[in-house]
Amino acid sequence: MRLIKKSIERDMSGSVTLYPEEPEDMWHAFNLIRPNDTVRAPAVRRVTTESRTGSTNSQRVHTTLTISVRKIDFDAQAGQLHINGQVTEENKIVSVGMFHTLDLELHRNFTLIKSEWDSVTLGVVKEACDAGDRAEIGAVVLQEGFANVCFITEHMTLLRQRIEVPVPRKRVGSTTSYEKGLQKFYDVVYQSIIRHFDFNTLKVILLASPGFVAEGLKEYIFLTALQTDYKPVLHSKKKFVTVHCSTGHIHSLNEVLKSPEVAATLADTKFAKETKAMETFFEMMEKDEFRAWYGPKEVERAVDKVRSDGRGG
Repeated sequence: MRLIKKSIERDMSGSVTLYPEEPEDMWHAFNLIRPNDTVRAPAVRRVTTESRTGSTNSQRVHTTLTISVRKIDFDAQAGQLHINGQVTEENKIVSVGMFHTLDLELHRNFTLIKSEWDSVTLGVVKEACDAGDRAEIGAVVLQEGFANVCFITEHMTLLRQRIEVPVPRKRVGSTTSYEKGLQKFYDVVYQSIIRHFDFNTLKVILLASPGFVAEGLKEYIFLTALQTDYKPVLHSKKKFVTVHCSTGHIHSLNEVLKSPEVAATLADTKFAKETKAMETFFEMMEKDEFRAWYGPKEVERAVDKVRSDGRGG
């Protein structure tokens, strides 16, 4: 996320204009925007006009709309954020009070206006715009002919590319077609890795699969890098870790990340520190269920309990 403009007044009201660059930026935006906030962003509105002869013409018109947020919908798989609300600033196309859904998109500015910015929301902006806060873990989850190339951040898993390459089955007496198909599959995965992974930034690169597919990919990666003298891969050899998982589907990352050997490897990453913090929090909650209260009525009861115990005023 790139911070384009920030204007916060002394009373903590004001606006920030942001430029989302990565799918994870939509996650940060989802955590920033709240009902009753105001959002200004590019929009497409279908406009119908009528001619003097009575015929109608409908066309999609690009404009900029400002809405008061009513509902926020985040599609984590697609990395899309949809914001529904009422238009607060009239233009030639849309009147004040009409409802519209803004689709926040990558590489397009949006402005978020709040009546009060607190330390938490300003912290989210700072974290989202920190250039050093990038993914530290790359992962490839695969099985023969199928692979998912991903990043793992402290907040979410980002799918960069899903790969499918037909690999012929082994035949008794001849494995030539199978081996050629497997080598082609490995090459497509290798090209995806060098295209998407920043080897200087990543601390760990996980290769996970059933059987020996991950080991085969690792061998192919370093043999190819050696033959082509591709130094970023050769210098990152210690970062590659192979691990077993049940399938090549992306959900298998859950079992991979829970394995003791991987947990030890990831100990120095932000993902591991965030996970440890959550585990500590849940352990605390299990020991003392009265440490946190959720919902207006529950919080009111908690306040009444504190007052009746003489611990508050």
